[in-house]
Amino acid sequence: MTHQQRINRAYFLELGGSLAVYMVLLFAAIRFGRPMPEGAARSLVLVSPMVGFALMLWTIARHFNRIDEYMRLRLLENIAIAAGITAGLTFTYGFLETSGLPRISMFTVWMVLCGSVGVVQLLRKVLNR
Repeated sequence: MTHQQRINRAYFLELGGSLAVYMVLLFAAIRFGRPMPEGAARSLVLVSPMVGFALMLWTIARHFNRIDEYMRLRLLENIAIAAGITAGLTFTYGFLETSGLPRISMFTVWMVLCGSVGVVQLLRKVLNR
């Protein structure tokens, strides 16, 4: 197994673990937090999935520290392009909301960013062959 394969394996294992923590906490927050009476305890339960999100950020930061300079630059470029795409799409939809389209949850922005990163990475990989 090459060094890059070991790095990728560690990354996907850590990311999978953090996603599992996030999903467990998300389901628990929805199941138990929503019916709770308003107050500090309910708020803490409802934001508890952010523990999993923080673990994901930690995993991504560790991955950045493990990869070489070329891969780091390439990944940062992909994220920057995806952030631009996300900004364009969310601004466009913001203007369309004024024309009567329904308001969309802020959770959508995160999904658009993640999807954009994936599409940019795939396109750049295919185009650079």
